[in-house]
Amino acid sequence: MNQLNSNTKQRNFKHLTSFERGEIYALLSEGYSISHIAKKLNRSRNTIYNEIKRGSVQQIKQNRKVIIYFPERGQTAYEEARKNSRRKLKLQDCNPLISFVEDKFVNAKWSIDACIGYAKENGLFEIMVCTKTVYNYINKCLLSIKNIDLPIKTVREQNKKIIRENKKKLGKSISERPSHIEDRKEFGHWELDTVIGKKTEEEKVVFTLIERKTKYYIPLIVSAKNTTCINKAFRELLNTYGEKATKIFKSVTCDNGSEFAEMDKFSDCIDVYFTHPFSSYERGSNERHNGLLRKFLPKCKSMNVYEPEDVLHFGDVINSIPRKILGYKTPENLFEVEVDKIYSV
Repeated sequence: MNQLNSNTKQRNFKHLTSFERGEIYALLSEGYSISHIAKKLNRSRNTIYNEIKRGSVQQIKQNRKVIIYFPERGQTAYEEARKNSRRKLKLQDCNPLISFVEDKFVNAKWSIDACIGYAKENGLFEIMVCTKTVYNYINKCLLSIKNIDLPIKTVREQNKKIIRENKKKLGKSISERPSHIEDRKEFGHWELDTVIGKKTEEEKVVFTLIERKTKYYIPLIVSAKNTTCINKAFRELLNTYGEKATKIFKSVTCDNGSEFAEMDKFSDCIDVYFTHPFSSYERGSNERHNGLLRKFLPKCKSMNVYEPEDVLHFGDVINSIPRKILGYKTPENLFEVEVDKIYSV
């Protein structure tokens, strides 16, 4: 309840200062009561009582035991209590877990949360810390992993949905995509994009696909960023699954880039949708995984130095990382389960 007529002055601190302890000693020496001292210092009576109890020592004067308050004793006891008031770091107790995190982060390209979640789900270590705690250790420079090693450290502003009607439209809009695709509960719906290195005409690009439910990611290197190369790569991918291709690829969603201008040719067997102009967030999963691919394929580096097997290997590494959104299972395992269901029918 609010006290409208309260005349108590607001305090900017809670703990007694060394100066106040000196005042308590002086007032006690003059014979003042605890209630008087509390009123004099604008403190509660209980605060003064606890301070006197904490700072008092037993002495013998004239063959009698007496209890005397010393402000130095009270200050020392207070400082010792403050040292022990904070929870101690568990870093030393969880060295095996930290070594596991550092190894997976560096060598397997796992995220911090993937390391912690996988270890917790599989009961790998007796002593655990949460993902936030590991990030705190990184911020304090207590691990070999540094903030500069984390690909996504800053908080990004949320994208605002901007639809520009003067932008070209290549086919069926994403706004016509059924709700059962949106909720990611049905297997077989994919997002498409391209990842470039150097911006030159003779430069190869990586054609990327991701399945929305399992997060299974496929990067394919193609000789150029044009409709011919993209359509050829996608057609070859469909052929690898034979007659089951239309059940594994039920729909695809891509942007309005010129390389996808003829993707609508596949609409006779697959539903093809195009995002709104300047709305990459509508293919969020694909954009996120392209960011993971950048660990292996940095921006402005030529793609011509990579072979198709190299890029597929990078995809295998990404697909072997446990994901929190998947219950710390891997996209690779979940994709295999879904494909096995289709071939078993």
